[in-house]
Amino acid sequence: MLQSVTIQNLFDLSHTMAGMYLQKFTYPWEALPGIKDMIISLGQQLNPEEYDNPIENVWIHKTATVFPSAYLGAPCIIGARSEVRHCAFIRGSALIGEDCVVGNSVELKNVILFDHVQTPHYNYVGDSILGYYSHMGAGSITSNVKSDKTLVVVKSSEEIQETELKKMGAMLGDFVEVGCNSVLNPGTIIGRHSNIYPTSCVRGVVSENSIWKNDGIVVQKY
Repeated sequence: MLQSVTIQNLFDLSHTMAGMYLQKFTYPWEALPGIKDMIISLGQQLNPEEYDNPIENVWIHKTATVFPSAYLGAPCIIGARSEVRHCAFIRGSALIGEDCVVGNSVELKNVILFDHVQTPHYNYVGDSILGYYSHMGAGSITSNVKSDKTLVVVKSSEEIQETELKKMGAMLGDFVEVGCNSVLNPGTIIGRHSNIYPTSCVRGVVSENSIWKNDGIVVQKY
């Protein structure tokens, strides 16, 4: 068992509406297939005095800001004080927490964004979970399908874990910083408080409190 990449070790579940849902699973990728149904169930329980429901299965907190050119595909929930900027493309199945930023030309699909997550500039995030206060630098993306179309596996230095999923992006623990123009390959798991250098090509498991440097060199923070 890859203990370092369990939901318990990656996330503080008090910072997402999906906390009770995620508690059902051991590994975060196990939650991906049910995100759509989970969002619809949560949305139907939201207080209409706090959330607008402009179209079926789209809920927007009354304190959130959504720019007119943004596209909101169902189902999605946008939390309090979050900002969805010009030309953002939410394809659907996106749970966006409180105080989040979904920026210019960002695309989201089948994702959970914990509170205070920032995807502010030209990011693609698909089939992924981004933990509390995680940040994607400009142009950084999650790649969610392997080039040979085989099922995604999660690899650490000690073990390989099958996911049985064709589509899986990245799982970012709380307070992860991803540098500009980085690519997080399918099955990437980044532990809490870790940093990824700009223009990196990341795969596998990056342990918590680490720095992923150029050419895949990883060092522990002091």
